[in-house]
Amino acid sequence: MDKKPAIGSVVWRDLTVDNADELKDFYSKVVGWNVIPHSMGDYNDYNISDKDGNVIAGICNKRGTNSNVPSQWLVYIQVENVEQSAKDCLELGGKILDGPRKMGKSDFCVIEDPTGAVLGLIN
Repeated sequence: MDKKPAIGSVVWRDLTVDNADELKDFYSKVVGWNVIPHSMGDYNDYNISDKDGNVIAGICNKRGTNSNVPSQWLVYIQVENVEQSAKDCLELGGKILDGPRKMGKSDFCVIEDPTGAVLGLIN
């Protein structure tokens, strides 16, 4: 059985943009990442790996299920319960920008805190 990351830890980061095909080359050259296409059916998103082959991030197209995700680098924090965290966010003056919904086997959502900062929540 896979052990879940500790609550509160950063578990993923990605960038969602209008044209991931163009931007992937920017990051590949500027920071030295490797780009691995990930089929989304009629287009590709991209997994990003370091020089040792460790997948460390993603660059996604702002299409389909990702059309509501802000165009910025987004970190995802492990929470106990995405639904409850989303409710807490709203009660504390934040906003839900996307989700809660499934991403693979995980639940996630994108929130905006009362100051406008954006964060992904996942479990």
